Amino acid sequence: MTEQIDGEAVAADIRAELQSTVDSLADAGERPTLATVLMSPDPASETYVSMKQNDCEELGINARDIELDLDEPAEALFDVIDELNADDDVNGILVQSPVPDHIDYREVLERIDPEKDVDGFHPTNVGRLVAGYPQYKPCTPHGIQKLLAATDVDTEGKDAVVVGRSRIVGKPMANLFIQKAPGGNATTTVCHSRTDDLAAKTRQADILVAAAGIPEFIDGSMLSAGVVVIDVGINRVDADTEKGYELVGDVDYESAAAKASAITPVPGGVGPMTRAMLLYNTVKATGLQNDLDVDLP
Repeated sequence: MTEQIDGEAVAADIRAELQSTVDSLADAGERPTLATVLMSPDPASETYVSMKQNDCEELGINARDIELDLDEPAEALFDVIDELNADDDVNGILVQSPVPDHIDYREVLERIDPEKDVDGFHPTNVGRLVAGYPQYKPCTPHGIQKLLAATDVDTEGKDAVVVGRSRIVGKPMANLFIQKAPGGNATTTVCHSRTDDLAAKTRQADILVAAAGIPEFIDGSMLSAGVVVIDVGINRVDADTEKGYELVGDVDYESAAAKASAITPVPGGVGPMTRAMLLYNTVKATGLQNDLDVDLP
């Protein structure tokens, strides 16, 4: 039987463990605070930010919501980031992507204080991840590590194939898989839009992470029996539903599940873990910034 990996349940367990740590920090006078900055042309971004703020509220983490008009100049956004960097009461800063075309998102990332970069995308934090001593792991790849651990999937010595090379998922996921550390020690292949004979690569996988951003791109014919499939994709496709669409992953679930030993659904797989690990990083940041030991799941 193929195991469906329940991201909602694993994320709930992580939030429950974080709750006691948040309470302990609050007792020490340091309640974690996450600032979210919304200046995005993507209509879904407002929903994403709202969900993150609700997560904070449930755990007792303070959430600051800052919204900027899309036509504001880049300096308006940079000024907000500078103010948050200087505010000792703010522990984590998240600027929701994408930002308007007239703003270089790389400059946004570099502007955030690495100590408050709870997304883990500042060049300093990327460098630390590659070097093998990460300060904050990017939320989605870290969440995938937690899902695999919760499913008793040992990555050591396994062939891990990552489809996609984004800075958000593909690259950091590959770096975590190759680290000489728990959740790593895998032989790792990164595939992308220029990969020749993709199916030949994906069939080698003991663990497949699909993060290409293409609906149902990978099907069962591209997999070997017993593979563990982690589907990162969240794609809207037209459907005869009340909303007029449905969410599907980068993997054709039915055909992949027929081959896999374990697989994540969409939705309900990786998504809840990404949000849980943002809370994790915010709590960790609060401890680091205040020189306090914190218990992390």
